[in-house]
Amino acid sequence: MEKRNIKLIIEYDGTNYQGWQRQKNVPTIQKAIEDAISYMTHEKIKVIAAGRTDSGVHALNQVANFRTHSKIPVGGFVKGLNSLLPPDIVIKDASDVPMGFHARYSCKAKTYDYYILNGTTPSAIHRNYSWFVPQILRLAPMRRCLKFIIGKHDFSSFQAAGSSIKDSIREIYDAKLKKQNDLICLSIEADGFLRHMVRNIVGTLVDVGTGKKSPSDFAAILASKNRALAGVTAPPQGLFLREVRY
Repeated sequence: MEKRNIKLIIEYDGTNYQGWQRQKNVPTIQKAIEDAISYMTHEKIKVIAAGRTDSGVHALNQVANFRTHSKIPVGGFVKGLNSLLPPDIVIKDASDVPMGFHARYSCKAKTYDYYILNGTTPSAIHRNYSWFVPQILRLAPMRRCLKFIIGKHDFSSFQAAGSSIKDSIREIYDAKLKKQNDLICLSIEADGFLRHMVRNIVGTLVDVGTGKKSPSDFAAILASKNRALAGVTAPPQGLFLREVRY
């Protein structure tokens, strides 16, 4: 029986999970999906994701793929998996793709959104989907910082401390900052992201917004390649993987 390669589009609320990647004795997105597919196919299944989101991070359109000998139609996988998975993980689409397709390595670009709730009081509704920052944030200097990160740069300053990745050069194609009522959204599209890169950029932008740092300080931090000079790592719950491009 010939193998198939199946691509999934997945939406999930990461609040109750220790990230995407399967780990022992803790709930993860990968484990939940692999266990459900294995139950349907009676095979040991490994699911590969476009991005291994961290604990508490969400996805609107995560892309993943898996290989199987099963003849279940793709529509059957959507219906079957959604009946087996918890309600905070939803399979939005499934399709047969060429065997050479790899959710991670075939990816051309990813877009992440980060939400900041900037008001006088926290929100019961948004608490798991934004970072509450009560200090007034000035958007104009924050937006001026975005021009410094567009293009190809060494993002060591915004990489998680202790990361073992040797190549910290990434290319950011677009970065925008929008505000609607009390919600501020930073959208970043890049060819790839270092661990905690978006969250560290956000933490540093908040320092600029409060006046703790200036846009020129932000530019100097990027050039320094020194994580210690950047701001705090913004909490995970404000981060959403919005789109993966191939």
